Amino acid sequence: MNAQSFSLKAFPTTKPPSDLEISGSIARRSNTLAISYTLSGALTELNIPAPADAPVRRHGLWEDTCFECFLAVKNSPRYWELNLSPAGHWNVYRFAAYRQGMQEETSFQAFPLRVESQRDSLLFAVELGLDRIILTEQTLEVAVSTVIKYKDGKLTYWALTHPGPQPDFHRRDGFIITL
Repeated sequence: MNAQSFSLKAFPTTKPPSDLEISGSIARRSNTLAISYTLSGALTELNIPAPADAPVRRHGLWEDTCFECFLAVKNSPRYWELNLSPAGHWNVYRFAAYRQGMQEETSFQAFPLRVESQRDSLLFAVELGLDRIILTEQTLEVAVSTVIKYKDGKLTYWALTHPGPQPDFHRRDGFIITL
């Protein structure tokens, strides 16, 4: 197993509350990916969607609070974007290259999301098999990010690193975890 902890940073031009933190861990065991996020701090200021009775695949999750993960096979321009809502809704998109050829990845039909909400923290976790999209022996390059929406509608963008002048989670120089 190849496990790593992470801590996300807000894009420098955004001003989140000083006590807001996003951390977590990511691991790959054979061809299963496990990722967990912990959002802690002033959660009452955030727009966190309530858990859905029946979570479904949904588009545009990044327009609200959304946990994201980007996966790419090393030395290949292809990559996948996972969008995961605290409500339990999800989606996966496949790209042929940087922001090109976006298509819904139909290899996934459901996501086993786990959400635990407490007064000052939110734990969000998912474990999924990657066999339908990559081979076990392929090395993954990963970017972890989050969009946080405040009750006033303001969005902040969090990532492992922000390599460009604008928030852009699709940049390959931001895929800094190797699994």
